Amino acid sequence: MSASPRERIRLWGIDAPESKQAFGTRAKQFTGDLAFGQTVTVRVRDIDRYKRAVAEIILPNGRNLNREIVRAGFAWWYETYARRETVLRDLQSEAQGAKRGLWADPKPAPPWEWRRKTTTARE
Repeated sequence: MSASPRERIRLWGIDAPESKQAFGTRAKQFTGDLAFGQTVTVRVRDIDRYKRAVAEIILPNGRNLNREIVRAGFAWWYETYARRETVLRDLQSEAQGAKRGLWADPKPAPPWEWRRKTTTARE
């Protein structure tokens, strides 16, 4: 798939902290450091309800960006949408054990819970 530089792509199988959430800025910076300005391969797995591609991003060096973010501890394996994805599960477990990234926090709030609380607070 050819994507314009401004096309929004949801990363398949993972959910990273929101920008106003703890580790959100660091997760965005980490992702940008790996992918910004790179020509990547986009492996579309699905289209979400907002018509965004839900995809795996393969970096020029062959590494999977989605996996690298989880390995570094800057995203959760999104089990709800990637139940059978054992690689992401194992990478998250490894990051948790090593207390990398957001796993340094004793009780990191998953972004789906954080969004729910934020939405409820606004209503």
